[in-house]
Amino acid sequence: MKIVRVVAAVIKSINEKGQTIIFATQRGYGDMKDGWEFPGGKIEPRETPQEALKREIMEEIETEIEVGELIDTVEYDYETFHLSMDCFWSEIISGKLVLKEHEDARWLTREKLDDVQWLPADITLIEKLKRNL
Repeated sequence: MKIVRVVAAVIKSINEKGQTIIFATQRGYGDMKDGWEFPGGKIEPRETPQEALKREIMEEIETEIEVGELIDTVEYDYETFHLSMDCFWSEIISGKLVLKEHEDARWLTREKLDDVQWLPADITLIEKLKRNL
């Protein structure tokens, strides 16, 4: 089975009520169109996961991030490939979160993390996030 290595940013911030919020995006293309995910993408040859994540977030949402601690590496078997996804805590340095490849985006509090239809690989991370927020 083909292995696809990707990175994902769990971008966090604080809302006006002082609650931690997480940025989620809705896919605008491909087989998994309309599913919700953490933004990110494929690691290019000779890139570290952190470099790939910074590049992908700039390409996808025109935002510069600081990549923090690795939360988890999600391993998930889709029908046609195995996904290996390094998920990092991230924070915005600059930018306006312009959606270039996604249909929609939301900032979610811990209590609202279940309000969107996460893609299968991303949903495996939700319980861990709930424990850490």
